[in-house]
Amino acid sequence: MELPKSIKLVLCAAATLGLAVGAQAQSDYPNRPVRMIVPFAPGGASDTVGRIIQPALADQFKQQIVVDNRAGAAGNIGVEIAARASADGYTFLLGNVGTMAINPVYYTKFQYKPLRDLIPITQVVDVPGSLVVHPTVPAKSVKEFIAHLKANPGKLNYGSPAPSSANNLEAIMFLNATGTSAVGVPYKGGAGPATIGLLSNEVQFLFATFSSTVNYAKQGRLRVLALIAPERSAAMPEASTMREQGFNMTVGSWQGLFVPKNTPRPVVNALLKAGHAAMKDAGVSKRLGDAGIAIVTSKSPEEFAAFVKSETDRYGKVIRDAKIQTE
Repeated sequence: MELPKSIKLVLCAAATLGLAVGAQAQSDYPNRPVRMIVPFAPGGASDTVGRIIQPALADQFKQQIVVDNRAGAAGNIGVEIAARASADGYTFLLGNVGTMAINPVYYTKFQYKPLRDLIPITQVVDVPGSLVVHPTVPAKSVKEFIAHLKANPGKLNYGSPAPSSANNLEAIMFLNATGTSAVGVPYKGGAGPATIGLLSNEVQFLFATFSSTVNYAKQGRLRVLALIAPERSAAMPEASTMREQGFNMTVGSWQGLFVPKNTPRPVVNALLKAGHAAMKDAGVSKRLGDAGIAIVTSKSPEEFAAFVKSETDRYGKVIRDAKIQTE
């Protein structure tokens, strides 16, 4: 049955008004505080990056940026909260290689998929990895550490934020490649708790993001045996790389911004612009550099999405080749 002309006019006017209100809301974005979900506990690389870029993003938006640490399930809890949030730009996720590229391959039953349920906006940093040991471990180089592991098979413990973390995969790859063995000890909440485990000698070595370990290394509370990066870091120039010591490991831990799917393109563009501007801030650059973190941004959301897809494929191959059992 055809609607009367008067009702059609009312519906058309309502739709037009809705579009106008939506457009106005996007043009005013943001007009209230914005939440940045960090899917790990305080103390790790993600929390460090989030709190360093928080003031610069707030300056760009002229609004408060609220850091919301949502740790648990290897970062999946934070991802789920972000994916279920309103697609209006007032909640975004600081995702990393683990949550966005490794977890989708490892946690096959997890109902949310980053590239399906979230929009990648831009990469913001690349955090080099590091192989660190407790000071009681006598090794001063990677070769000496391998010899120590071979002399003590299965007697040393290593920490990891989660079975699916890049840190744990690095440890497995290293042990397999060197024919050594050690006991893995998982820690909930990210690199921060795992690093605390190393400091207390619950575990004797750790593959961790350099930003989580550099300050403790400078204090002499742990020892950096090598950086897992293409080149040395100005934050600790005396620390050599894995490659310099004869091991071809250059795995990093990138991080970037994501919003729920269906977020309007003008809002995505606003976040992209703000993210780029924040990463050019002199204070942000200095603080990240002091922590050994490199600034890396994407030209467009499409470029970042392609990068995340390539990383997912790469780590999927690592997991299959290492015969790591997925969940």
